[in-house]
Amino acid sequence: MKEKFSLKDELYNPQKIAMIANEIKEVYRSFKLDAFSQEVLEKFPKLELKERIYHIRDMLHKYLPDDYKEAINILLQALPSELDPSKSDDDFGDFIYAPYSEYVTAFGCTEEHLDFSLSALREITKRFSVEYAIRDFINNYPAQTLAMLETCAKSENYHERRLASEGLRGKLPWAKKLTIAYDEPLRHLELLYIDKTRYVTRSVANHLNDIAKIDAPLVLETLKRWKKSKKQESKEMAFIINHALRTLVKQGNAEALDMLGYEKEPAITVKDIVLKAENVKVGEALEFEVEIRAEDDVKLLVDYVIHFRTKKGTLSPKVHKLKKLSLKKGESIVLKKKHPFRANMTTRTLYAGEHLLEVQINGTIVDKKSFDLRF
Repeated sequence: MKEKFSLKDELYNPQKIAMIANEIKEVYRSFKLDAFSQEVLEKFPKLELKERIYHIRDMLHKYLPDDYKEAINILLQALPSELDPSKSDDDFGDFIYAPYSEYVTAFGCTEEHLDFSLSALREITKRFSVEYAIRDFINNYPAQTLAMLETCAKSENYHERRLASEGLRGKLPWAKKLTIAYDEPLRHLELLYIDKTRYVTRSVANHLNDIAKIDAPLVLETLKRWKKSKKQESKEMAFIINHALRTLVKQGNAEALDMLGYEKEPAITVKDIVLKAENVKVGEALEFEVEIRAEDDVKLLVDYVIHFRTKKGTLSPKVHKLKKLSLKKGESIVLKKKHPFRANMTTRTLYAGEHLLEVQINGTIVDKKSFDLRF
């Protein structure tokens, strides 16, 4: 039987621990390499991914000098070379260095060590992003940290530039909440949207998408102004706009749809949704199709919405992408989809009972059908 993939074992394992232990030993000859490695690894089987990060951090604190600055200087000297500056995307670095930034946050987020700690995070982020670790500094020392991140936004290193957006995202997944105003980081984004690196512009777009969930008019106005400035290449600006407006598009925001070239009420005829079966078992898929005919030349953004039954018996909607397309007048298309209902989903608990399927075109619901989910 094929062994189940384990992300925590892929990222944090004996080989990775041996790697950082040897790197530290090279610059700190008193480091008790064997004892550190043994104590780290003996608890790994009981720990999940984030717990392993904190455990490594705590073991570093135990085996490095008590003096905070001395310990951090050892870690900084032990770091590998900076990530390849010639790349433009998908260069996250090695997760094994995440405990280093957590060390800085846990023991150096103080007024005494503030400048030193912020400088250390700038070095670490060139090997692995410190977008989570920086958030304690933003909350506790906003003025100084925001000023540092503004400097990062002007850096020649694109990992530092990305941090100036990603670390300030209001709804960064799995991250601590920020206490600063959601629009405070806009001054950083103003420096970053013209970036030539996709790793940075994707973060900017994700950041705006976060803000759109709170203040849609601000995001729409900002994107219009950026587009009008022509400071960013048209193709990359189009990417930023599309990526930043994805939540508003799912919500059917008319201004967002118009900005992307989609009419709120396109000239189309939609036939009733056809379900392969009105009863679906967990472990199987809901199969459906819908036919669309264009009465004029149209550009369409087709989504489907599943209203999942909750524990309380209410319905909770989730929008899913189906198809982006253009149709000529008189042209028809049949779109088909299989949506799996997997057992033991990590993101949602499934409950038996009536569910609802809707098809949404250019932000408007055009048809709906109920179906039963069974175990």
